[in-house]
Amino acid sequence: MTEMSSAVREMLAGPNYWQFGTINPDGRPQINPMWVDIDGDDIIMNTAIGRMKEKNLRRDPRVTLALTEPGNPYNYVEIRGDVAEFIEGDEAEASIDALAKKYIGEDKYPWRQDDERRVKLRIKPTYVYHLSR
Repeated sequence: MTEMSSAVREMLAGPNYWQFGTINPDGRPQINPMWVDIDGDDIIMNTAIGRMKEKNLRRDPRVTLALTEPGNPYNYVEIRGDVAEFIEGDEAEASIDALAKKYIGEDKYPWRQDDERRVKLRIKPTYVYHLSR
């Protein structure tokens, strides 16, 4: 595990939109803006079961996250890691609600589909780079 500075931890704890990369079956990257949080040394994310990013991660758990601070393009973070755990059920549903509270101030994730099931991703960072000027 790679150590994260307090500045990187603050960026993960704040309502910043991170670019999240997974690897498609053909080897090309798939990138999405994502909500994130931090729990100890782990990065927490959430997605719906069946989405391309979830399928990619089940096949290949390697990820990259990147953030450029709004208003300061010289404050940049890149984190690489692996999904260590896929958590489904009530814990995953509570996780997306907690992220909705953090990012949009809603107690419940408002865009949940009737047949949608969520998965909480617990990511272990293996590389952290932070450029700050």
